[in-house]
Amino acid sequence: MHQRVLISSCLVGEKCAYDGKSRTSKKLTVAFAGHELIRVCPEVIGGLDTPRERHEIAGGTGEDVLFRKARVISASGKDRTESFIRGAQKALETTRQNGIKIAILKSKSPSCGVHTVFSGKFDGSLKNGPGVTAALLRRHGIRIYTENDFFDSSPLPLGSA
Repeated sequence: MHQRVLISSCLVGEKCAYDGKSRTSKKLTVAFAGHELIRVCPEVIGGLDTPRERHEIAGGTGEDVLFRKARVISASGKDRTESFIRGAQKALETTRQNGIKIAILKSKSPSCGVHTVFSGKFDGSLKNGPGVTAALLRRHGIRIYTENDFFDSSPLPLGSA
């Protein structure tokens, strides 16, 4: 059975990562032949440009951002929390409008990170917890995976065209 799957746009070739590049996963592209991929970049639909400064979550995780207990800041110190929340809300709307129950999101991203995100110190270190979009989707019952762990526990029949 083929179904719609939400996927981070950068994983399927769109040049929307902070540095203006894609993070294409050929493995995902091949595996999802026959499934309808609904692409989304929460940072872009939240109002940020490409390319853009790196952003990290300061003072918590994406869950904390949603509760207004943490902020998303740029490398130069600009508070971009509202853009990240707006992008997460639009991604959630997309899942609802398309009957999506599964999302594959870019690991470590302040929006899309599922298990870990960068620490907020801009030193390359990670901390446990989801990004803003991942936290909101999970809260609303969407099964979320990274491009790295999806194949370990795939709920979909893959590779059939």
